[in-house]
Amino acid sequence: MTHAADSVREIALNVADIDAAAERIAPAVTATPLESSPRLSELTGARIYLKREDLTRVRSFKLRGAYNVMAQLSESERAAGVVAASAGNHAQGVAYACRSMGIAGRIFVPTSTPKQKRDRIRAHGGEFVELIAVGDTFDAAAAAAEDDARRTGATMIAPFDDVRTAAGQGTIAREILDQLPSPPDLVIVPVGGGGLLAGIAAYLHERSPKTSIVGVEPAGAASMTAALIAGGPVTLPEVEPFVDGTAVKRIGDVPYSVVARLGAEAVSHSSLPLVATIVQDSLGAASFGMGQIDEGAVCTAMLELYQNEGIIAEPAGALSVAALEQLRLEPGATVVCLISGGNNDVSRYGEVIERSLVHRGLKHYFLVDFPQEPGALRRFLDEVLGPDDDITLFEYVKRNNRETGAALVGIELGTADGLAPLLARMDASRIDAQRLEPGSPAYRYLT
Repeated sequence: MTHAADSVREIALNVADIDAAAERIAPAVTATPLESSPRLSELTGARIYLKREDLTRVRSFKLRGAYNVMAQLSESERAAGVVAASAGNHAQGVAYACRSMGIAGRIFVPTSTPKQKRDRIRAHGGEFVELIAVGDTFDAAAAAAEDDARRTGATMIAPFDDVRTAAGQGTIAREILDQLPSPPDLVIVPVGGGGLLAGIAAYLHERSPKTSIVGVEPAGAASMTAALIAGGPVTLPEVEPFVDGTAVKRIGDVPYSVVARLGAEAVSHSSLPLVATIVQDSLGAASFGMGQIDEGAVCTAMLELYQNEGIIAEPAGALSVAALEQLRLEPGATVVCLISGGNNDVSRYGEVIERSLVHRGLKHYFLVDFPQEPGALRRFLDEVLGPDDDITLFEYVKRNNRETGAALVGIELGTADGLAPLLARMDASRIDAQRLEPGSPAYRYLT
């Protein structure tokens, strides 16, 4: 990764900015529900509330920041139009604001942006918005948008690296405090570019200083954690694009400045429970920690939210709920999980289910060399598979010679603890099988 900047200027973001933003965005944003979750409360022993930002007009919190920025444009800036880059949700907020205010906009998205999000951008913006897909990542789309703004004189509407954007997102914290009878003990916030975290942290720091905060990133795109460790924003060499709403290679300077000033600490994935321990042992002094969550755990949280609460959360929207699995919460503590967005393409659910099964230890892949003789597959089924195991993928890779044939075999177990007996039966069989470990080059290539 590239080195952090030698210094990042300190950014002023306070309650007055966020209160003013709340007034400004009122025509477009009504307060989203804060719903109690009996299921998650029972699982954790805490009082869990879900802040439903998936229920805004564009199905994500991004409308708040985009509208707050555009509402402050001068007449000449409005006439020149706006440019934006987004993985999808910020684009919808900008598109909605463009149509509402009659401002022309060009919106750049990565080519990996799900079709559902692209369709919604066009629906919200109508004739006021031109949608342009470019590059594989948000950062590539952002570079194209910045070049457009330089050439045309249009105003760049930043998705997170603007104090006005962060102020708009901070209105969520204002609503949370209004909706609860007393301040929450902990707020869990998904983190992509960092504007949401900066806005919420700035508001809670002043208005609810005893509320602790945990920022959560996907393990494959932990740009805020990297910045806190390095002492400034750094560019990750690559990111895992699955959690597309938070797949950002470099955290914004503005969010980093705010979050670092408020004392956020980076915590590795393996020690994330320590964050909650700090929260509960602080004796009134709030903590502020960053942690990472495996993408498979996010998928499991998505499916459970859909199956139990009927909430269609996109991957980034489920990050905060996925973090509950790693946190050690004080019984009876009041915890708010931010459901940041619900723009999920139904065509992605096959991959969501697959990743969840792997995360839960139920799905495994093997390279199996079958002797090219009658009954080889039958012996594998009889000698190796257990009564609750199922072959979900069988595909010959190549044939090395006349005697054997290598096949990629996917096996779904009845329970996670069935793996050890399965491996033991494989070892006892004369059929050669090699397990593909998740994360290995072979695993990524073959699956």
